[in-house]
Amino acid sequence: MAYESMIAESVSVQGHKGEMISAYTARPMGAGPFPGVVLIHHLPGWGEFYREMTRKFAHHGYAAISHNLYHRIGEGHADDVAAKARAEGGVADDQVIGDTEGAVQWLKAQPYCNGKIGVIGSCSGGRQAFLYACNTDSIDAVVELWGGRVVQAEDDRPAKQPVPPIDMTKTLSCPILGIFGNEDRSPSPEQVDQHEAELKKHGKDYDFHRYDGAGHGFFYYHRPMYRVEQALDGWEKIFAFFGQRLAG
Repeated sequence: MAYESMIAESVSVQGHKGEMISAYTARPMGAGPFPGVVLIHHLPGWGEFYREMTRKFAHHGYAAISHNLYHRIGEGHADDVAAKARAEGGVADDQVIGDTEGAVQWLKAQPYCNGKIGVIGSCSGGRQAFLYACNTDSIDAVVELWGGRVVQAEDDRPAKQPVPPIDMTKTLSCPILGIFGNEDRSPSPEQVDQHEAELKKHGKDYDFHRYDGAGHGFFYYHRPMYRVEQALDGWEKIFAFFGQRLAG
């Protein structure tokens, strides 16, 4: 049996406006070089699920980091911090972009990284992964998992998220993999249709997969929404997508 090992630890990275924020990183032991993945956590917070996802990427040979978008809100249980974040109207889009750029640049600076970076996020993190990819040229691939509010209604333009990400599609800088459940309501199948049509209109390199029998968050094995067959197939598509685009 081949020897396996990884290192996982908490670090600080420079985020939006130069502020230091917390992050969790994991990578295989050894010199590398490893492709990099930045994980944007979902609305329920920077909790155990995203730490496990970070280690999952390390298990598959990636240097991974998940930065804490709620760092400025304070410490505490992830559920409590997420509740405070929701009460404050969430995180501003410009802060998301700045914090994620900081995580990307931190990863690129590590001697064990091959310089190729992918970004992935689910739920609000899916929206933010797409948003970030439309506002940077620092990455090589993006995976959007059921990103809610990529399409925003006319009466859904809060000050912290003033421009719907779908309106930024023209500036998407890298290939995108999208994974969605056909029973989801955020995004609904009709909103995914709009999202795909906009990508097609601007000639973007995209690959969307939609699963019957799956709703929102069907990767979340700790919740009733989990759908094992669809989730396993989705993970295969993620690793195939990143494997093709992030190889050194």
